[in-house]
Amino acid sequence: MTDKLIHPISHSYFPITLRVDERRLIIIGGGKIAARKIRLLLNKNAQIEVYADQVNKELQNYLKQNQITLYPPLQNEQEFIQIISGAAFIFITTNNQNYNIKIAQWARKINIPVCTVDNAEFSTFITPSIIDRNPVQIAISTSGLAPVLGRRIRQKIESLFGQNIRPLAQFIGKYRNWAKSTLSSYQERQRLWETFIDSYGASLIEKKDESKAFDYLEKIAQQPDLKKGEVWLVGAGPGDPDLLTLKALHYLQNADVILYDNLLSPEILNYIRRDALLIFVGKQKNKHTFKQEEINQKLIYYAQFGKRVLRLKGGDPFIFGRGGEEAEALVNANIPFKIIPGVSAANGCASYAGIPLTHRNCAQSCLFLTGYTKNPEKLNLPWDTMLAENQTLVIYMGLSSLSILCQTLIHKGMKSSWPAAAIEKGTLKNQQVIIGTLNSLPDLVKQKKLSSPVLIIIGQVINYRV
Repeated sequence: MTDKLIHPISHSYFPITLRVDERRLIIIGGGKIAARKIRLLLNKNAQIEVYADQVNKELQNYLKQNQITLYPPLQNEQEFIQIISGAAFIFITTNNQNYNIKIAQWARKINIPVCTVDNAEFSTFITPSIIDRNPVQIAISTSGLAPVLGRRIRQKIESLFGQNIRPLAQFIGKYRNWAKSTLSSYQERQRLWETFIDSYGASLIEKKDESKAFDYLEKIAQQPDLKKGEVWLVGAGPGDPDLLTLKALHYLQNADVILYDNLLSPEILNYIRRDALLIFVGKQKNKHTFKQEEINQKLIYYAQFGKRVLRLKGGDPFIFGRGGEEAEALVNANIPFKIIPGVSAANGCASYAGIPLTHRNCAQSCLFLTGYTKNPEKLNLPWDTMLAENQTLVIYMGLSSLSILCQTLIHKGMKSSWPAAAIEKGTLKNQQVIIGTLNSLPDLVKQKKLSSPVLIIIGQVINYRV
């Protein structure tokens, strides 16, 4: 394939929703493409002006119904500026590329947004694939690079939403001012509508029972919980954003304050509300942004001010994530909280590395351990329990103590040839998996210069790696 056939990704777009009621929308051309664009613009309470010598049958019908107005083509720049100035935007749809480029250049001179169909170079905007459930509209854009993909994504999203989303949006719009007069704070109103949408309220709208829906809305508005804060301890999984659970995603998008650590994939933070307060409380060996007691106090502090606080942790909050300590602090402070489990590092990293944690031929149990130690020369673990041959050992935070871990297991009686593996940045695109033995793994890890986070797996299951 030659370079000339490769389309460069050179344009950046920012999606916005443009108000068009009672504004002039310009269509240059009168064929199929023009008709396709006009279909998007009908019923928008705008003035649609078409500039063309002739129009096809579909546009002729729009003319008869007074939905569009037809004008002759624009021939020179002076005429264009005089007539088109003040328009909201222009679609250029003719087959004459030279004419299209000329119109686009004139439009850019007077700062009118212009879309030249199939010519991004001379366009200042593009049209996304749109799901229209007026007043709800969902736009999908591939920045003009893959329109077919955009349509496929649209089909998938269409399947998630029926026509009921329209009356739901209309109901919320109708009672928005009532909510403002009933609840004084934005935070309370936000929770009112979230509770209504996520619970029984949406089904009442689906049944077209507006009276019962409003009664239910009033009932929610009277609940004292709208003013109360709470804490959510959420597991984000070991790294891959696709391992985030649906429940974790739901809470991420509802949280007011998010305390997160350094084991998270940055892409996960793209799922949060844009107005949420983000606080980094990451901990690394000998380098703590906040001590655990300070993190506990922050959770309590924001919750006492009525905020919904989300503690976002890599893996699962209750597996070497200090979630138990945070939950205990919340209980003592009388702060309500929920625990949302996540895919653990052991499960996720082992699976992505192709290593089963149990296997009926060699491992009927699995032992989770921590290799963290303040003194690298001393590791306090249940060594006798670890020596059983028919089990798998999974060691979290074991990179710095790997040598002493392997040496001690050999000294206690485990074979030096026993299979061992190290997984760096498990489940991420730059994951590394090193396979060795108790004797060889420490040197292999040093040679590869692995850095945290690293998960260590020891056991015969490594021989069954797929």
